[in-house]
Amino acid sequence: MNQVAGPAVRPVRADEWREAKELRLAALRDPVAPIAFLETYERAFAQPDSFWRERTEGAADGTRVCQFVAESPDGTWGGTVTVLVEDEGADDALGGTVQRRQTHLVAVYVRPGCRGAGVIDALIEAAVAWSWSVAEVTRARLYVHEDNARAERVYRRCGFRRSGETVPMRGDPAKAEREMILDRFQVY
Repeated sequence: MNQVAGPAVRPVRADEWREAKELRLAALRDPVAPIAFLETYERAFAQPDSFWRERTEGAADGTRVCQFVAESPDGTWGGTVTVLVEDEGADDALGGTVQRRQTHLVAVYVRPGCRGAGVIDALIEAAVAWSWSVAEVTRARLYVHEDNARAERVYRRCGFRRSGETVPMRGDPAKAEREMILDRFQVY
């Protein structure tokens, strides 16, 4: 079992595209991947190395996108989260229009052997802290599939709450993705 002792969370570096690719492919092979991610393993696996380099370089830049990884003392990555800056009026990834400047947490994943060790809490904490460092951002959001109760419990524990907004799940419009939000000045 690969436990992350006292999770060390940091932004990804531009030259770590191979590690980023490997972790993303592992996430897409997870049994809950169909309800956790919009992307499929097959589609991601087919991407050329240039795609992974560009994606990782953009996430390492840290201006509009920032990817965080939880790293064990031996250098193994135990989990990740990516944060996107969304501007008011822009189209979002789920077909809607962004109503206010905010961040959007996506691609949240913790390896099975690292679950229960505080990795997800450390990743979400880093993502939220980065969100609040972005000019004019006072809200972070994410979407969780209605059948992903485990993930929703984690997000609630981290302070997120349902906004009441839902969007149909791509490929299965009978199912919904629930928006969860965290306001910077929210009182618990």
